[in-house]
Amino acid sequence: MPLPESIRRAWTETDYRVRLPHGGYASIRCGRPLPAPLLALLRGADDPWGYLTAWNPAGVRLQHAVNRIRQQRLRDELKEGHYRYYCGVGVGTGGWRESSLFVPGMAWAQLDAMAQRFGQLGVVRGIGAGPAELHDLI
Repeated sequence: MPLPESIRRAWTETDYRVRLPHGGYASIRCGRPLPAPLLALLRGADDPWGYLTAWNPAGVRLQHAVNRIRQQRLRDELKEGHYRYYCGVGVGTGGWRESSLFVPGMAWAQLDAMAQRFGQLGVVRGIGAGPAELHDLI
């Protein structure tokens, strides 16, 4: 079953921000190329990348404290797998905000599996400077 159109539209319009190592942030937007500051974080021009969260599984809003614990577990799993990540926040058009992580170099199969373990319905992903895409996990 595909994502409902209202959810797909909201996620496609979200500003997926990533904090840069030396200050500031860069924004990932679905359908647009990966910004140069984030491309510089990849190991190669054809490196896969993903943007994911552990917040609000299956679109169900959880308490802030619960989401923070879930996000820490996601970071711990990434560390255990020796993945680099950069913190960020997804900012929706209606004021919605959700802590997230930009993960360079993670194969899509691994990205999808990790997102599914944390109950996510989709991830934003791409290859190198190619366009960001919203990938359904349902």
